[in-house]
Amino acid sequence: MPVPLFLGLDIGTSSLKALIATADGTPVAHASVEYPLSTPCPEWSEQDPDDWVRAAHVATRAALAGAVRLGHTDAANRIAGIGFSGQMHGATFVDRTNTPLRPCILWNDARSADECERLDRDIGRETIVARTGNRMLAGFTAPKVRWVQRHEPAVWSATDCILLPKDYVRLKLGSVRATDAADASGTLYFDVARRVWSTDMLRDLEINASQVPACHESPDPVDRLSQSAAALMGLTAGIPLVAGAGDQAANAIGSGIIAPGAVAASLGTSGVIFAASDSFRASPDGALHAFCHALPGRWHLMSVMLSAAGSMRWYLDTLARDATARANAEGVSVYELLDRDAAAIEPGCEGLRFVPTLSGERCPIPNPHARGAFHGISMAHSQAHFTRAVMEGVAAGMGLCMGLIRDAGIMPPEVIASGGGFASPLWTAMHANAFGVPVRRADTPDSAALGAAILAAIGTHHRGNLQQFSRPGDDITTTIAPTQSHIWKDLMAEQAIRQRNAL
Repeated sequence: MPVPLFLGLDIGTSSLKALIATADGTPVAHASVEYPLSTPCPEWSEQDPDDWVRAAHVATRAALAGAVRLGHTDAANRIAGIGFSGQMHGATFVDRTNTPLRPCILWNDARSADECERLDRDIGRETIVARTGNRMLAGFTAPKVRWVQRHEPAVWSATDCILLPKDYVRLKLGSVRATDAADASGTLYFDVARRVWSTDMLRDLEINASQVPACHESPDPVDRLSQSAAALMGLTAGIPLVAGAGDQAANAIGSGIIAPGAVAASLGTSGVIFAASDSFRASPDGALHAFCHALPGRWHLMSVMLSAAGSMRWYLDTLARDATARANAEGVSVYELLDRDAAAIEPGCEGLRFVPTLSGERCPIPNPHARGAFHGISMAHSQAHFTRAVMEGVAAGMGLCMGLIRDAGIMPPEVIASGGGFASPLWTAMHANAFGVPVRRADTPDSAALGAAILAAIGTHHRGNLQQFSRPGDDITTTIAPTQSHIWKDLMAEQAIRQRNAL
């Protein structure tokens, strides 16, 4: 009997990743398709939701082709379930025909900062935290909805449902509006402790209950692949579609971060510290995000930096544009070149500092108006100093975020790392020093997409208890231990002061 395979789709900020895996979580093949991000005004960040859907079609076909090349000639006929992971918080407004009424307002869009202040005043900051476990932040969905209500009333009057990014993709691959508790946690109109929509928040935000989708647990099958979508993806119609999870919870599943107290760090566009918990626990001031995990009866705490590897991408696109040409001339990747340049500079960059608040900030110090900066520039500094300063600034900020996790009583003996930024051995070592514990770098090509595939296997009853799951291949990782934690304590103390003063 053919061994069933599972497809995980991860809808990221810059690309969609498709990963095919076996029921035990062994990756078989993967592919990715990029799409554009639009910034029509300062502090705005938007995407066309249908770009995600088209990318899902193309990436799935590419992943299937990869599986065939590796000998899985019947891969398309063996897909037994499809799971979903996606960038959180994005507000996709659809009409009665499920057509988007405007581009999706993304998680890193800061236009609704004023709405946050108004909602804090009108509802009460303490009330919001008590209802949802989280504070009002511009990145969350609720203030985006209020912004549309105030600034685009025609869009709001036509809105039949507000969907999160992955849920829009699943809808277009099937026909059912649905979400999951892990992703819904980031809307700020969800009761995270009870894992249901908050009727009080919906009322105060003037959102009808019919304008939010039915909420499920992440492994639950909620729909089936339509005939039209199957034809575009190279699959068979009728494959179960499970609810899935927000990207960080799915990433944790793919990385094996399930046991209470287990901690992961992700270094993508944003930087995230994720700590699993077997009970709901929220910080009184909402400094940490308190969300549902991607399995029933589990929650997690999370701290988020908005510009992590995104800071390096910005640096490469602006101040280090010559690096790509240099790398091509030497026959190496541009990130390998930047790593080599930065490694030649002593820790501390001879006084040069970088504050990575390029898109406002959530953690360690929430401030939607914060702006990044280089400090301490002198004639002694070369481009290599600036490269290392960006890396150190991000790592120091992540270290401060880890401090918030420890303040909540979680003391990890190690951190499991994922995301493109941790492909850099130097940057990984910086984070080990900032965290003060060893960092284990997983070799999985995309842990969030893998987590989505595993959720599909669970939901279709092809594997057992997820709470006993340990990711296969955990021993095939690189472990980097801290060696300069004493230096990094001073760097992080200085970073905390600079981030408080970021304007």
